[in-house]
Amino acid sequence: MTPALADAGSVSIGCVVAAFLVAFASVRLAIAYARRRGMVDAPGRRRSHTMPTPRGGGIGIVLGALVGMPASLLLLPGSPGAATVGAFTVAVIAVAAIGWLDDHGSLPIRPRLLIQLAATLLFCIAVASGTTSLLWSIPLLLAGVWCINLHNFMDGIDGLAAQQAMFFGAASAALAWAAGNPAIAIAGLAMAAAALGFWWFNRSPARIFMGDVGSGTLGLMVFAMSAMLWGFRTNLLWPALIFSSAFVVDATLTLLVRMLRGARWYTPHREHLYQWLVRRGASHRKVATGYLAWNVLVCIPVAWIAFRLPAAAPACFGVVYLLGAAVWRTGKRYGLRRRERHVSA
Repeated sequence: MTPALADAGSVSIGCVVAAFLVAFASVRLAIAYARRRGMVDAPGRRRSHTMPTPRGGGIGIVLGALVGMPASLLLLPGSPGAATVGAFTVAVIAVAAIGWLDDHGSLPIRPRLLIQLAATLLFCIAVASGTTSLLWSIPLLLAGVWCINLHNFMDGIDGLAAQQAMFFGAASAALAWAAGNPAIAIAGLAMAAAALGFWWFNRSPARIFMGDVGSGTLGLMVFAMSAMLWGFRTNLLWPALIFSSAFVVDATLTLLVRMLRGARWYTPHREHLYQWLVRRGASHRKVATGYLAWNVLVCIPVAWIAFRLPAAAPACFGVVYLLGAAVWRTGKRYGLRRRERHVSA
């Protein structure tokens, strides 16, 4: 093994292990801190838990990711460049900070959205500067802000959002490694390791919730990883989008249906598929297992096909999302039928 390879291996292992250890230790501290500061979510009609639970544990994911991801992105072969890594780091800190403040006391939507827009735009400009046109920053901005918020919407039961982050981080790492980019690959593993450090305390029954500090920042990181994969090789975007299909389909279709019904779509609710399943009697663990099954049985094989056959990648993307929409609709109908039988009984 050459010295360069040995150094790269040491950096890789160090980034991943440090991300896990920092996240794990930070979440343990966050549990005590949240209780001391009264940062506790009480059960309610629009929530899926039955016991008062501390929130804000996602700060562990943020700190762990900040230890592991920028270092791997900057120091390993295939780095997207100092400007992109710097913009990523600043964006993560900004989105996490506004989420952390919101976890301490609910903030109006406007300042939260403004910070999300500014942070995401900074990163989008950095990524787009390496493409044919800075105009790519516009669709990237829209995608990034939606990714931040949809992960916030999907963080509603024990373990689900952290599990998805672990899957996406590991899957994107495998994708980047297969494409020949160690920097993005190890960043994905560091993201997964940080999420694992939090998941240990958030698995059902949860000892602490992620809070906006974690869910919004995870959304930004998922978007950033997808954008960096696209920046490295455009055809890698399709598999990356396939990895996120479970959350994107559930959050997007739920939002569209609520808007079409004229509901106040921006207010808290329990109408996502995962929430319907819990309301109809499924445990948090069983629902999370169902989403994991989709990732493993559908996303991984189809994403691999999309990677190996770039010409077929858009079709693979379309098939997965159409199938996901069909599963979403079937799950909603199942929930409605169970409710009707319960009412008639």
